[in-house]
Amino acid sequence: MNKLNPLLGFLLCLAPLAARPANPPNPTVWQFEVTVKNSVAASAKDGRLFIILAKTTNPEPRLTLDRTGLDAPQVLARDLKGFGPGAVAVADASTFAFPIANPSGVPAGDYFVQALFDSNADLRLRDAPGNLYSKPKKIHFDPAQGGDWKLELTEQVPAERLPAETAQIKFINIQSKLLSHFYNRPIFLRAGILLPRDYDRDPSRRYPLWVRIGGLDTRYTDVLSVMAKNSEFANTWQAGDTPRLILLQLDGAGPNGDPYYVNSANNGPFGDALVQELIPQVEARFRALGQPHARFLSGVSTGGWVSFALQVFYPDFFNGTWSSCPDPVDFRALELVNIYQDDYAYVNSFGNDRPSERNLNGDVMLTMRREVAVENLLGRGDSYTLSGEQWGDWNAVFGPRGADGLPVPLWDPQTGKINHAVAEQWKKYDLRMVLEQNWPTLGPKLRGKIHIAAGEADGYFLNNAVHLLDKFLASANPPFEGKIVYGMGKGHGWFDLSLRQMFDEMQAAASAK
Repeated sequence: MNKLNPLLGFLLCLAPLAARPANPPNPTVWQFEVTVKNSVAASAKDGRLFIILAKTTNPEPRLTLDRTGLDAPQVLARDLKGFGPGAVAVADASTFAFPIANPSGVPAGDYFVQALFDSNADLRLRDAPGNLYSKPKKIHFDPAQGGDWKLELTEQVPAERLPAETAQIKFINIQSKLLSHFYNRPIFLRAGILLPRDYDRDPSRRYPLWVRIGGLDTRYTDVLSVMAKNSEFANTWQAGDTPRLILLQLDGAGPNGDPYYVNSANNGPFGDALVQELIPQVEARFRALGQPHARFLSGVSTGGWVSFALQVFYPDFFNGTWSSCPDPVDFRALELVNIYQDDYAYVNSFGNDRPSERNLNGDVMLTMRREVAVENLLGRGDSYTLSGEQWGDWNAVFGPRGADGLPVPLWDPQTGKINHAVAEQWKKYDLRMVLEQNWPTLGPKLRGKIHIAAGEADGYFLNNAVHLLDKFLASANPPFEGKIVYGMGKGHGWFDLSLRQMFDEMQAAASAK
């Protein structure tokens, strides 16, 4: 065999190398590099990083994260550990994304990009104190052209401060011993207080306590908005003949989202903290009567469920609940899912995507698959279970805690397949089931204390579960002697009573001790 000339062989070997660049450019490669400004964060933290691509800065992109409709921004999200000054986090085509799962398919165009690092462990809110974010930056994003965009987290949500008080509006923030023990760190309970008209005129007078719970994630500062000048609420509250009450507005924020104020495996003893710590302090400080016959509950949506649940779980502590369109009170109708019999959450027995929201005409506005997909984006671990939104909140409140200390998902985040072993553990919060199984004991204690209203066109199908509850209570022995009413053609948030009528009923109940 003839051998090549050594020099010729060497040159032939070099030829293909010379024709190929050492680092060939790849125009389709793109990424976002995120860093933290040294003066903003003092230490590294664990959390979830979001890169939001929006078409507008009104509102800021970071404030649109939970949108589920056609106006939802394109978002990339990933979990980070020990992220802080000196570290670089990268988000690219492999990063978890919504609504387009493969961000390389995002239409080319001009976008406002903003980064948010959500690291607050005590308040599952995107605008929670301590969270870091960048200023919005306009870019031209074209996945086919590639690019390398650098974002710096230069802003931080300031520490929480209680709003300024007035003669009638007060705020309270106490450390809960029960919750701090559960979490092994300081956990605080916040609340808004609204005092009755002429409260200061008679320092010896004491008042009934009205515990008010708002819709999902309603903050304690809601007492400020309800008392807006010339609002219907404010006019009723200040009227000379309105029954005098002290309002206690609960806070709908906690480590896993809205805590729903019941004891749970994941959230801890929020129910006991309310009745053993918060309410006694409020009653002592603000001259409430401090007696079971003079404590009342009301709420709408999430607050409808919480107010009803508190009356059920603490039947001797409260003297009545006025609950509007409560979240599912029977888990055979968790919206449209029967968690005990259905195999999948996202698809119904007809093989169609299951709706999760409708309008008054019955048109589907949102499906469960899309709604939970948004929560998978928001939740650490790419799972709705830690989203701090509706399905994640229910999962944390009602479900068991895993060996890893995290809520066990009722269904698979991606497929929606229901884990019926987990569903069995939800039964302790199935309020219809709790009542049915314990009615001989609970019935006498709840006589005349239950008032529920539901619109028959409820946007989240919550009226279905109310009917299941009603079916039991209508034949319960002893009779429940309460009231369940329905509004034909009425949607989510409907209630059969005016504010003044509810006050009158509370006053009558307090007087009939």
